[in-house]
Amino acid sequence: MGELVERVDDQDRVMRPVERGEAVQNRWLYRMAMVLVRDRSGHYLVHQRPKDSSRFPGEYSWLVAGAVAVGESYEAAAARELMEELGVESPVRPLFKFLCQGELSPYWFAVHEVIVEDRRVAANPSEVAWHGWLTEGELAQAMDQWDFVSDSRDAYARYRALTSQG
Repeated sequence: MGELVERVDDQDRVMRPVERGEAVQNRWLYRMAMVLVRDRSGHYLVHQRPKDSSRFPGEYSWLVAGAVAVGESYEAAAARELMEELGVESPVRPLFKFLCQGELSPYWFAVHEVIVEDRRVAANPSEVAWHGWLTEGELAQAMDQWDFVSDSRDAYARYRALTSQG
């Protein structure tokens, strides 16, 4: 049996558990949790996915991400992904959530943030081929020039709109 997620409706209400592969194949909504990682001086962690990854091989992202498991909250899933992908144990702060159409399948996309004090991360090589810290300007330039995962770009545009408002 594959990874179990909760199929949800267009209001993000749980319908029933399903295998993630089945949700993707049938384009059923499910939940994904993302974390943007910053340091106190305003640098963002950006990473490249391994070239042998089954999803978005070799593409860049400024978010660590994963599916929300059955019975798991968005925040718990975001914290789990942060630990699994970067070896960082820290509470995450919810920022926003939106219905993402995604390249592979539609899903509810909850974006969180964490501030890492010392920039020390222990990137999991099965998830992260390369990582680096970019300033806000460098990240904006990278978004224009590098091959970023499409939903990562979508979240970036929403984040920029949110941060420019307040």
